[in-house]
Amino acid sequence: MGVEVDPAFVQSPEHRPDPTVVEASGIPQIDLSPFLRSPIPEAGDAFPPAQSDLLEEVEAACRDWGFLQVINHGVPLELVERVEAAARGFFAMPVEEKRAVRRDEVNPLGYYEAEHTKNVRDWKEVFDFVVEEPAVIPSPAERASVGGGVLIELWNQWPNYPPEFREACEEYAKAVTGLAFKLLELIALTLNLPAKRLNNYFKDQTSFIRLNYYPPCPFPDLALGVGRHKDSGALTILYQDDVGGLDVRRQSDGKWVRVKPIPNSLIINIGDIVQVWSNDKYKSAEHRVSVNTKKERFSTPLFFNPAHYVMVKPLEELVDDEKSPAKYEEYNWGEFFKTRKLSDFKKLEVENIQVSHFRKPE
Repeated sequence: MGVEVDPAFVQSPEHRPDPTVVEASGIPQIDLSPFLRSPIPEAGDAFPPAQSDLLEEVEAACRDWGFLQVINHGVPLELVERVEAAARGFFAMPVEEKRAVRRDEVNPLGYYEAEHTKNVRDWKEVFDFVVEEPAVIPSPAERASVGGGVLIELWNQWPNYPPEFREACEEYAKAVTGLAFKLLELIALTLNLPAKRLNNYFKDQTSFIRLNYYPPCPFPDLALGVGRHKDSGALTILYQDDVGGLDVRRQSDGKWVRVKPIPNSLIINIGDIVQVWSNDKYKSAEHRVSVNTKKERFSTPLFFNPAHYVMVKPLEELVDDEKSPAKYEEYNWGEFFKTRKLSDFKKLEVENIQVSHFRKPE
């Protein structure tokens, strides 16, 4: 008798993975070395040709794809390899030991094996940790309206094994967060803003890193490692191993395409916050993770998020009441983040909150 799939994992027919998804050929591969090796010019000064070309490449990638792959990004390969080895060691442990650091609605950090995306369970296990402790967010247990919630401090739950796990994770977090600020400055410059225009929003950041483990799946035609979604924060910086499985919905024609792993590269995608800040010049791209029957897959995204008290709205420098009016109502990041986190734990009666809910009518 064949093995039956748990209905909780089954995607609706229109969202099931396509076995013929093609590898993406157009996602830009961008060399960041011109900005990492040389200082950014002062306001009013001209950019050297290499930096000017890089800004044009980043602008085009954000506008046309919402995704880019970066090389010469400054995150040491040794750190990437150490955090992947730590993840492999952790996820190989017996489930009872992993559950010793299992997350819940009180503390949404640590191990979890039953996450939902779009109300369908994902075929994966994860481990989450914040990059700055404590991270302060509205309490997920508080279901009060905006402004009425209680703030809580989030502290990481570290397992005892592997022994090098915490150190590897913390050192990787420091390096990749440094890259996130560099990318934030690049994006600000492509919007004709001062390089550090956006940095203060991240003074008390709620950024976190996730270790993803996707086991082999006997039903790759029915289930997904992560269902289709857009990232709600500012930026995501992803390391993926050589197995592959990340699919992006191409903005030009809506087709799903596979992102080919490139050695020593990192994948960057625009989140909803940058979409709102840019007043729709840049769009966050829908993406998902496909699984396969033979290989396990590991990936490590940083979700680069601002402070809980940040009010997100189109940047005033990019808004003109007559020529380019604001396309979004402002919203509080902490409340948005809280609501999204709640939907990770259980199937809700309605689809979780989306940035589209704050779009102004045309």
